[in-house]
Amino acid sequence: MFDYNNNNYSRRRFLTQSSLGLLTLSGMPGLLNAMEGMQAMPKLTPRQASPNFKPDVEIELSCKQGSVPILVGQQTKVMQYSAKLLLGPKEAVTKIPGSYLGPILRFQKGQKVRIHLHNGLSEPTVTHWHGLHVPAEMDGHPLYAIDPGAKLVYEFEVLNRAGMNIYHPHPHEATATQVYHGLAGALLVNDEEEAALGLPSGGYEIPIVIQDRLFDSENQLVYAHGMHNRMTGFYGDRVLVNGRADFQMDVDSRAYRLRFMNGSNARIYKLGWDDGTPLTVIGVDGGLLEAPETKPYIMLAPGERLDVWADFSGRSEGSQLVMRSLAFSGVLPKMGMMMHTSSLPVGSDYPIFTARVTRKVSDSPKLPSTLSKINRYKITDTANPNNPVPIAISEGHMAMLLNGRPYRYNDPLPSERIPVNTIQLMEIFHAHGGGHGNQPANEGQGGGMMGMGGMRHGGMGGMGMGGGMGMGGGMGMMMAMAHPIHLHGQQFQIVSRSIDTGTEEDYATVREGFIESGLKDTVLVMPGEKVRIIKPFQDFKGLFMYHCHNLEHEDMGMMREFLVE
Repeated sequence: MFDYNNNNYSRRRFLTQSSLGLLTLSGMPGLLNAMEGMQAMPKLTPRQASPNFKPDVEIELSCKQGSVPILVGQQTKVMQYSAKLLLGPKEAVTKIPGSYLGPILRFQKGQKVRIHLHNGLSEPTVTHWHGLHVPAEMDGHPLYAIDPGAKLVYEFEVLNRAGMNIYHPHPHEATATQVYHGLAGALLVNDEEEAALGLPSGGYEIPIVIQDRLFDSENQLVYAHGMHNRMTGFYGDRVLVNGRADFQMDVDSRAYRLRFMNGSNARIYKLGWDDGTPLTVIGVDGGLLEAPETKPYIMLAPGERLDVWADFSGRSEGSQLVMRSLAFSGVLPKMGMMMHTSSLPVGSDYPIFTARVTRKVSDSPKLPSTLSKINRYKITDTANPNNPVPIAISEGHMAMLLNGRPYRYNDPLPSERIPVNTIQLMEIFHAHGGGHGNQPANEGQGGGMMGMGGMRHGGMGGMGMGGGMGMGGGMGMMMAMAHPIHLHGQQFQIVSRSIDTGTEEDYATVREGFIESGLKDTVLVMPGEKVRIIKPFQDFKGLFMYHCHNLEHEDMGMMREFLVE
């Protein structure tokens, strides 16, 4: 089992373990100072229940170590969430049979929820409600991580529209290892708008949590900590669905609602049926679309969710469909692809699960032509229509950065200070040598300085992605990779996507798989791509994270904070 104390070393030590790291640090005192402060978070007393908060639902949620059968033979040691319902409707907590994943938590919009988190692990942890619009102190910021044996109380009102969200750990520099070892679960929100549609429910609404894992000869999870795995993200060679290998589901010849979640640390999937049947999407991260969309395939990056209408009507008993991840290219750097030796290569074609029709039925619900109403913002509604908030991605040797800086607690740049109750236009882009965005002059876009010992916005001066080693110099292209960028707090809408010249061939293998019409909290940004979004920052002040949901990148420091004030 992963030892937090022995393996969670600071990034300064990580950098100084190589001659390049020493050279980098010696020439960049600003970066060294930032990294020195990365661990300096206050130690807080865990929050207790408020006597004035009257919950509709109350749950005890525990993190603990356990063993479960995954493969034939010896059981696998894992970390697990377990839950006990103290107050509320019985459907608020539902176990997934035969799975190490946490139980499905199901809430109604408007409910007041109290959750008691118990840390039964041997290391600090905290739980983040990925996708929920909650106050900053309830969001699972690493600041609120609790020690082994401690308890933390969350209290919040469910403000989200209907949709599938995630709960998972978010401790500083240990998110990847804890998620990999099993700590994750689905959180469903229902509302009246969704209920009126009569969508498939009960046994006809099936969670599909996709994860890739690597096992040793004794069926134990293997998690590598080498530099290559940190730079590209960790990839397993066996796909699990709902914590089970070789997943197969028996279905009736009727319509189902499949609730997909990418629970992998780094692996991106291109989902498509083996016989070419199109996929009908009815929802994404932030809930239902306004109308169904039909796609030949759908891209699903870590942290993203999909709501799919799968209709097996008319299929004969005994027939089957295989959901596959289809072939695509461009998400890993060319250097990383050369080093990637997994028996399940990234972007290759492989099966995910099988759906087998075992019973003929005559009745099936009809796909609604209209699903929901989304209150959309226009660019003219934003507080900054001509000056988008930048989220600049840069990769360099031993450095994964956002806006040219590694993570440091409570270290907002001017562009990361957001007035509360505003709507913001934002631009996510790759900063290899500049050329995109509208950053303030003191924040380094187009060659300006970051106030970090001469660091350019695109990376580590001449050593990384900035300076003379940008995309045109070759190294930027060699290091460029796709990043799923997740923003905590309220969901956002995608305004536009654009792609740099020279990356069109790879982009053509994925471009039809993006859903841009719904609300999102995680967006896959391909190499050379620029994505504009509109995001509200309403109701709550405080620090809200944004980061790459390639969890190894997050733990390396590809994470920043918005200070909403």
